[in-house]
Amino acid sequence: MSTLPRVYLVRHGETAWSQTHRHTGLTDIALTDNGEREARSAATRLTDLAPVLVLGSPLQRATRTAELAGFGAALHTDADLVEWDYGDYEGLTTAQIRQTRPSWDLFRDGCPGGELPEAIGRRADRVVDRLRACDGDALVFAHGHLLRVLAVRWLGLPPGYGRYLVLSTATVSVLGYEHGRDEPALLRWND
Repeated sequence: MSTLPRVYLVRHGETAWSQTHRHTGLTDIALTDNGEREARSAATRLTDLAPVLVLGSPLQRATRTAELAGFGAALHTDADLVEWDYGDYEGLTTAQIRQTRPSWDLFRDGCPGGELPEAIGRRADRVVDRLRACDGDALVFAHGHLLRVLAVRWLGLPPGYGRYLVLSTATVSVLGYEHGRDEPALLRWND
């Protein structure tokens, strides 16, 4: 059994906007009833976890997910874990955005009035630095696009590679290492 630390990533449960595929960045929206059930279900996949660090976005959909998963008391919020700032595209679906920008790609183009991929990559890098400094397992409660960028930055890949990692609500993913801390790896995704 490996003694190398692991980082467990939990995307928040369903919201009304995630259910309808609307980009939900800084809008502080609550979980749906189903999202609350999903968050409680995530707890079953974290049962024996004793993390030395629990981080999360300060937005209520992430903090509530942490509470319902049983880690609310240990949660330390970190502004670097808020979702991508979608700026002018906040609340819109990709289909709506592509009506005026047919070739738009979040992970390449970012958002007018919001963040570019490089900016969210820098936020993810700061979190990765905190996580790599842990001497034990860590747990992170955050958002879909931010967690996708965090995972690829963990692997040393550019932020745009996050486009290849789909992440459903209330799923658990695991980052870690293969043989040593110089070999970061994706151990489980979208479970």
